[in-house]
Amino acid sequence: MSDTYNGKIIKGIAGFYYVYIDQKGLFECKAKGLFRKEKIKPLVGDNVLVSITDEANGIGNITDIEKRKNEIIRPACANIDMAITVMAISKPAPKFSLLDKIMVFFSYYDIPVTLCFNKCDEADDAGMNIVRERYKASGADVIFTSAMEGTGITELKSVMQEKTTVLTGPSGVGKSSILNRLCPDADLEVGDISRIGRGKHTTRHTEIFKIARNTFVMDTPGFTSLDIPEIPKEDLKFYFNEFSDYENRCRFDGCVHIHEPDCAVKDALKEGRINPDRYKSYCDMYRSIEESDKYRKG
Repeated sequence: MSDTYNGKIIKGIAGFYYVYIDQKGLFECKAKGLFRKEKIKPLVGDNVLVSITDEANGIGNITDIEKRKNEIIRPACANIDMAITVMAISKPAPKFSLLDKIMVFFSYYDIPVTLCFNKCDEADDAGMNIVRERYKASGADVIFTSAMEGTGITELKSVMQEKTTVLTGPSGVGKSSILNRLCPDADLEVGDISRIGRGKHTTRHTEIFKIARNTFVMDTPGFTSLDIPEIPKEDLKFYFNEFSDYENRCRFDGCVHIHEPDCAVKDALKEGRINPDRYKSYCDMYRSIEESDKYRKG
């Protein structure tokens, strides 16, 4: 009779799932046929029950999957407690429009976001203050790091304690270098910036690394674009924390804070209480959803 243990899927490749079991280590597992019959696919981040069939060689079978806290379709992963989104403060310059989309994406799944601006050793105070001002009312924490010098890594580790964190962002911003600082055993390949300023993709699959007790970080493939979940355009405003103090203070019920007169959000914008770049990002996203709706309806 085989022994069973609780574990976490840290990687999945070609039908094999690599499960970390505390005080036992890593086991290569297959999923029971029952999951295929019920059309349940194990995901990286799943908390599972493993039946160990060959402890000496680290072999077992996944016999059960615990109820998921959340589930993201792309990249496919589950049970995320928080997201750290990495951008470079320079070289390449931060893509704020992408970052704002990422924030909406994780807010849709009710996953808190921390913004990490890397390469702060290459930035001046003025550049960092622009970032602080842009996001000070966004509801997201902002941390400046230098993977090269180790700046900010202790602060990152502190906010990640006893959580499963997804580390995400475009290529070339230093995600792999940060992960190597957080977890030296990861030893990830670090890609150079190409001549046109884009990073080479170095992460080829989603994988979890254990960095402390009950503390995991999930590295996801780099990307340069992101689809916002199918949020009705009228609901997009709820994903911008800056607007929350002004909801229900507009003249019209259901105000989307774009065209309507007597709008409390636009008044706050004029008075400098809402960052204009964040507001513009909201308007751009709203119009993008509007255009997509028109396209779908033909």
